Amino acid sequence: MKRYRKEYEALDKQHLWHPFTQMREWIASPQLVIERGQGVYLFDTEGNRYIDGVSSLWTNIHGHRHPALVRAIRQQLAKLEHSTFLGLTSVPAVELAEKLVAIAPRNLTRVFYSDNGSTAVEIALKMSFQYWRQQGKEFSRKQKFISFANAYHGDTIGSVSLGGVDLFHKIFKPLLFKSFKVFYPDCYRCPFGKQPDSCDVYCLKEFEATLKKHEREVCAVAVEPAIQGAAGMLTAPRGFLKRIETLCRNHNVHLILDEVATGFGRTGTMFACEHEQVAPDFLALAKGLSGGTLPLAATLTTSEVFEAFLGEYTDFKSFFHGHTYTGNPLACAVAAASLDLFRTEKTLQKLRPKIRYLAQRLASFWGLQHVGDIRQAGFMAGIELAKDRGSRIPYPAAERIGHAVAMEARRRGVILRPLGNVVVLMPPLSISHSQLKRLLDAAYESIDAATKGTQCVALSSVVARDQESVRASE
Repeated sequence: MKRYRKEYEALDKQHLWHPFTQMREWIASPQLVIERGQGVYLFDTEGNRYIDGVSSLWTNIHGHRHPALVRAIRQQLAKLEHSTFLGLTSVPAVELAEKLVAIAPRNLTRVFYSDNGSTAVEIALKMSFQYWRQQGKEFSRKQKFISFANAYHGDTIGSVSLGGVDLFHKIFKPLLFKSFKVFYPDCYRCPFGKQPDSCDVYCLKEFEATLKKHEREVCAVAVEPAIQGAAGMLTAPRGFLKRIETLCRNHNVHLILDEVATGFGRTGTMFACEHEQVAPDFLALAKGLSGGTLPLAATLTTSEVFEAFLGEYTDFKSFFHGHTYTGNPLACAVAAASLDLFRTEKTLQKLRPKIRYLAQRLASFWGLQHVGDIRQAGFMAGIELAKDRGSRIPYPAAERIGHAVAMEARRRGVILRPLGNVVVLMPPLSISHSQLKRLLDAAYESIDAATKGTQCVALSSVVARDQESVRASE
């Protein structure tokens, strides 16, 4: 078994290039090779079991290898694996669109499929841009966008142009189109010295001024509702999103909501915009859309936007954008099955007590000396670690404290993927109470050990015993 793992690890290091990874370090370090999944667990090639504490990068909803999702893929594969969506349609694509429109904000009636979150956002940008170009000369100046500091909307050039995470985006600046960047709430380090419960969303003043000044130039505003994930799980104060929607309507500008990370129950409702009854012009979806099984994304928009693209063939008003695997039948079939599970398994109803338990347990993390801030939006949580809590001085990047926590968690049978100094907790929605308790126990112990620079030397034997019991029960 050891040779099996080492062989795969060696081949990986010989041939593969991993995303967001310093490969020099990767090649020099031992790595897990994941072989299978079941429920909330991932298993490596040696049979060791780990709780998937970040839902395989925020995608998994109902657990790995859910029988209904496996069945949906198999049944569809027996009929049709793929056919082009250019000039044809398919049963799964139609059925999924019907289900998406039924659960989305009521003004969203049209679905455009793609492959991932970046493309879902980029499609919204292009649709908004072309919409205004086809409204006549009066709107010809509308060619720019407003986005928020620290935003992350994906890694294609259009999506990066909206982004604000310098670590990811700065080097590509010469390739990008310019957008207006405005401040996004960072209540932990508020530069205005305000308190979130009494500030009246003071940080929106810059956005309001920018929109008022440039409304004749701006096509749309793009924002991640409720929480900025890749920025470090930064949560927005109540009323922030609703105020943005109102300002967009007042200044005749489209609103693009990037719910790639927050959609499909992550914040406690099907979509995060439901918390403030916001109805966008574009809704970008991916990640949890297929339940974490196959790559699939969708951009939902309004009848008004759709109708602006109608005309004679020679008017060339069509939306000239598409992907080879647009509307892939396998992905659409399993996505439709995933949406059915929300209803049959009462996923959102069962999630509410878990969200409350998560909040209660997170409160205990304040007892750890180096926990600087705790941020939660439903079942999405980030624990920011600080070198000095009182002065809010962060850990230097060279100390890699988030990585140290992730390695400690791995020893405790949990997979985590930090964002710098922020420990992210985002398990599958299907996680049980006892599994969630174990995840939080491991996270607490891992933060404690990493920030003290110590390790539980007896832990390896504890994990080994647990893995043995798992194998014995299968």
